[in-house]
Amino acid sequence: MTTGRIQFAESDGTFVLKFLGDVRLTLCAALDAYIEKIVSALHFKSIVIDLTETDNIDSTSLGLLAKLSILSRERVGLLPTLVSTQQDMLRLLQSMGFEQIFNIVAETTPTDAELQDLPPQTLSEEQVRARVLEAHRLLMDLNEHNRNAFVDLVTSLEGDTESDDC
Repeated sequence: MTTGRIQFAESDGTFVLKFLGDVRLTLCAALDAYIEKIVSALHFKSIVIDLTETDNIDSTSLGLLAKLSILSRERVGLLPTLVSTQQDMLRLLQSMGFEQIFNIVAETTPTDAELQDLPPQTLSEEQVRARVLEAHRLLMDLNEHNRNAFVDLVTSLEGDTESDDC
């Protein structure tokens, strides 16, 4: 499995994110920052997330993708497109309920945009915990399967947050 990277591009109001390799929590700060950039842009017309070269993606990253879709739908009424040609990835997306919040395409969609790596972001432990908690709450809201899968993690993280406040 190759180390994960996330690349991005923007061309004529189309934002493209390409996930490569093993996409994990360590990339989430950069992803979250770019999501904020996308949804605050006044000129965006479409969002494409390319998972054709993704070996693995963790639940926090999936939760941030759910956040991107929810914000996109709220702000401009747009469902982003997820692209994957891998059957195991398509099954994962379906099991998470992503067909409700994304247009899922099982074929490559060429782009002429010049992709660049997202710049790394440094977060405190508390900031990381808050992002993980938000991502998993979003996933839990999608369906009962996700709620059952992530309830223990969310409860644990909420407990950690409350004990830090004391």
